[in-house]
Amino acid sequence: MKYRISILLAFLGFFAQAQERLTLKDAVNYALQNKAEAVKARLDVENSEYQIDEVRANALPQISANGTLTYNAILQKSALPGDMLGRPGEIIMIPFGQPWQSTAAVSLNQQLFNQAVFTGLKAAKSTREFYKINAQLTEEQVIEKVANSYYEAYKTESQLTTIDKTIDNTSRVRDVIKSLFDNGLAKKIDLDRIDVTLNNLKGNRQQLVNALQLQENALKYLIGMDMNQDIELPENTFEITKHALVDDSVNIENRTEIKLLEKQSELLVLNKKAINAQGYPSLSMNANFGYLGLGSQFPWFAKPADGVYWSSYSAIGLNLNIPIFNGGSVKAKVKQAQIDIERLEADKRDTRLALDMSLKNAVTQLNNSLITLNVQKENVNLAKEVLTNIENNYKFGLATLTDLLDAETQYADAQNNHTNALLDYKVAEIQLIKAKGELKSLTEEQN
Repeated sequence: MKYRISILLAFLGFFAQAQERLTLKDAVNYALQNKAEAVKARLDVENSEYQIDEVRANALPQISANGTLTYNAILQKSALPGDMLGRPGEIIMIPFGQPWQSTAAVSLNQQLFNQAVFTGLKAAKSTREFYKINAQLTEEQVIEKVANSYYEAYKTESQLTTIDKTIDNTSRVRDVIKSLFDNGLAKKIDLDRIDVTLNNLKGNRQQLVNALQLQENALKYLIGMDMNQDIELPENTFEITKHALVDDSVNIENRTEIKLLEKQSELLVLNKKAINAQGYPSLSMNANFGYLGLGSQFPWFAKPADGVYWSSYSAIGLNLNIPIFNGGSVKAKVKQAQIDIERLEADKRDTRLALDMSLKNAVTQLNNSLITLNVQKENVNLAKEVLTNIENNYKFGLATLTDLLDAETQYADAQNNHTNALLDYKVAEIQLIKAKGELKSLTEEQN
């Protein structure tokens, strides 16, 4: 018996541990850590550091070492006049070189002035900032999707709670009618009608259970959670908050979308400068130092006594490149870069207009949702009062079963309408938080 109790406690402990209570804050933070979009955005930021290193390398000394080993199986011969060798009137074929030849050298190349390289370094640093802003925008988009999905699942869960209460209430009424029928005070048709209503409610409940499972799966996918993980939404998520009334201090210039476009504009300007730099002179220095070995024997580790001779060589030089005429290709590229800048300016104007509209729409929608929510809340109270009165009247024969069922339906509809109004309010609240550029606040506090 003691062994069985231990197993039971361990089994219950496993399920208690398996189910995770998921607030909106928890869901958002989980998504930012695990969802592919957020992870890839962070990797882009990390990768930008390596891009900077790559561009910076072009401005640093380029040093390389190389070596060769050649065996001249057949030495090339040159024709020399016999006069040079005391044999006038003859042409003598003389081989030049040695069968074995080897080199070992180190070379260096350093950019002294190259405007394209220096501009590219500035662009790489701006690219890092661009990816950071883009990662922030990606996080905000993830937060918005998670919040909307979270509240959608919570809406269905609230509807499920409502229908459970309706089923309990209808079952209670059914028991009253059954008692009246057993005592000859109610008709069989009344009992059948209430049974049909109860069965329909149970069918609707199963549909909501299925819908909730699908929505929870969608939410787990959006946050990157294992599908086998059970989740539980806390009851206080749908409480009305006093988030956010908008004042004149709200500035759409602080929106991440605008910051991203501004940084993109900066990159396009640098791109234009880099193209212009292709027409500038460039100056670089190169140097090398090495050894050359020649001989009739394998040269490595050999000495003059072995017929192998080594000599050193070195050279230092400057390379100056002055573009003179390139057919106008640089000029055409500069014009194209300028068009890109102007197109982005048009996008910025349109984005500012869209963000301003979304801010005003969010305020309007939130106010309208709050009005609707208050109306629906009052309707719930009225519908409940009506249902209570009709139940009492039905018991004393002062109301028909149709009146009772209609009151039940109206009360359930009022509760569902209130739930829908809550969802509309919360979605409007998310849109207002987004319009104010404060979606990151959902990672810090429950809204």
